[in-house]
Amino acid sequence: MQDFASDNYAGVCPEALRALVEANASGHEVAYGDDSWTRRVCDRLRALFETDCEVFFVFNGTAANSLALASLCQSYQSVICHELAHVETDECGGPEFFSNGSKLITSRGPLGKLDPVAIEALVTRRNDIHSPRPKAVTLTQATEVGTLYTVEEVRAISEVAHRHGMSVHMDGARFANAVAALAVSPADMTWRAGVDVLCFGGTKNGLPVGEAVVFFKKSLAADFAYRVKQAGQLASKMRFISAPWLGLLDDDVWLRNARHANAMARLLAERIGAIPGVRIMFPPQANAVFAELPVDAARTLRQNGWVFYDFIAAGGSRLMCAWDTAPETVARFAAELNAAVMAGRAVAPAAVPPIEPTAA
Repeated sequence: MQDFASDNYAGVCPEALRALVEANASGHEVAYGDDSWTRRVCDRLRALFETDCEVFFVFNGTAANSLALASLCQSYQSVICHELAHVETDECGGPEFFSNGSKLITSRGPLGKLDPVAIEALVTRRNDIHSPRPKAVTLTQATEVGTLYTVEEVRAISEVAHRHGMSVHMDGARFANAVAALAVSPADMTWRAGVDVLCFGGTKNGLPVGEAVVFFKKSLAADFAYRVKQAGQLASKMRFISAPWLGLLDDDVWLRNARHANAMARLLAERIGAIPGVRIMFPPQANAVFAELPVDAARTLRQNGWVFYDFIAAGGSRLMCAWDTAPETVARFAAELNAAVMAGRAVAPAAVPPIEPTAA
């Protein structure tokens, strides 16, 4: 049974698994990233982004984001992020830990997105020595509520950040879904719009494990390899982290996977949004659907074996689609939700008419 709890629940896509098997069959290779597979993937990523960039691989997104931000800030500096950003809500203090104390400064913004005006206000509200100096801005793309920054929005935020001497980091755990939905090039979404470093997520897009940290501003990558090693993120058999990326990059499988996941989210939102009592909370621009479900109906679905999370930060339930989500799964979930809602309405007590007051 497929679930909507997370795109991390999905398995490895066939193309990535095939590349992993091929790497295993290739015999001995140099360890710690000096192998031919890793070099090939790095070159492919440079071609994808249409620029010379530094590429590193780590095991997971927490390490990617935390180490990347640590490379941008000193311990007495700060990082501006949205209050719902993954680095703020779900990294267990990783960015602060790996930067030896760089503070996360949060800002509100509609649809889970930072606003250039709000960033300007945060940067300029204090400049005394008693407050950590803002040194980086981090954007979550797609956001934690499934919305997207347009290229124009990224460019506007980057302009403010760079004008104040800050770097721009993009948490791209679902970067593929954003590129697929907006139909833009990876280059236009990142360095051409002012992004200095991207954490390019592969795990949620069909890889078994492994994220790519891509430095477009190469000077920021100085000594990053040492950070990776010290954090326990340097894979000795690196080819088994990097090789599956070839399976995604060949024939644009990464885009195909993302487009499918996005399409399933749109279908899911359409199906359940038509059910009485269900409210879609945010526009489903990537592969996530956030919805307010009737409490009893949600309980029934879980009792029937469906797995999905309540999104504490924003309220409601989060339903994630993946590269392998089947239309039949969407249809079955919607049908069971509709049945649960209708059953709840059928057993609800009838409204008692008010008692008319008697004449005095």
